[in-house]
Amino acid sequence: MTPTVAAPHRSAYRIGPHVQGVPMPADFPQPTLVSVNGVELEVFESGRHNAGKPIVLCHGWPEHAYSWRHQVPALVAAGYHVIVPNQRGYGRSSRPDAVTDYDIEHLAGDLVALLDHYEYDDAVFAGHDWGSFVVWGLTLLHPERVSKVINLSLPYPERGETPWIESMEAALGGDFYFVHFNRQPGVADAVLDANASPFLRNIFRKNLPPAEPRPGMVMIELARAESPLGEPVMSEQELEVFVTAFEDTGFTGSINWYRNLDRNWRLLAGVDPVIRQPVLMIYGEHDTVARAENMTKFVPNADEVTVESGHWVQQEQPEVVNRLMLDWLRRQDAVG
Repeated sequence: MTPTVAAPHRSAYRIGPHVQGVPMPADFPQPTLVSVNGVELEVFESGRHNAGKPIVLCHGWPEHAYSWRHQVPALVAAGYHVIVPNQRGYGRSSRPDAVTDYDIEHLAGDLVALLDHYEYDDAVFAGHDWGSFVVWGLTLLHPERVSKVINLSLPYPERGETPWIESMEAALGGDFYFVHFNRQPGVADAVLDANASPFLRNIFRKNLPPAEPRPGMVMIELARAESPLGEPVMSEQELEVFVTAFEDTGFTGSINWYRNLDRNWRLLAGVDPVIRQPVLMIYGEHDTVARAENMTKFVPNADEVTVESGHWVQQEQPEVVNRLMLDWLRRQDAVG
């Protein structure tokens, strides 16, 4: 199935400026802007000589394509054509004004159109965090375009009988950041925009000490915290890539993904909820995201693995994650 791809409407979208002060490190691909699905995506591509064996890596929040920097060379060496987009709302990719332009149909449609751009019928898709949610949704909406799935941190989101934000609000209250983003639009955006560097420095941490939950909205508290806990996930040079990107774009486009959760719940109402592709699900042992208790009910061909890590799995344990991904892909190819 080939969707209709509209030309970009430049009056309706804002394209982020080229990042000047922090050039992309030499071991990460240089980006190109690709017009797909009515927007432009900043795409980092490597291994085109491996054409015919594509894998698309989808980042989470508040991240960047650069979060897959450790996986790209390993996948290219293993024979893959690696395609890593900054998804809409991030980096130099388009940032639509309308909140509904960030729903799962648009986000999945971008990836389908990206496959069309590279003339692929299907691909392996890997996601982390929100990128996992998009890969799950893509696989439900366009199963013929996904050959295999590798997701990190976020397991299959069972739809349930109550819209997701409503359910979170009832269980976790109005200060839970998913709920806060929806019920108080613009409040968190302004705080994060004004504190991009400390926020990102404080959130990208590992080996966090045990702590009791505190009142307030956690993302706002992180943005205002004077000193981070735990240890940094990345070097100062690596962190600067994220900081510079969000200082250029602000956070609203990326937060708008959260503002579509209940809309996504409705959009997925009539979709077959079972994912039949082979799936590798990688959890972090110390991640605050809960494991799925009944994963195989909806993902019968899932292999689940837990690694010694927090939430930023592929950045905290790159060698382990690379080995797990490549070993699993080799096994799947042997079976296929």
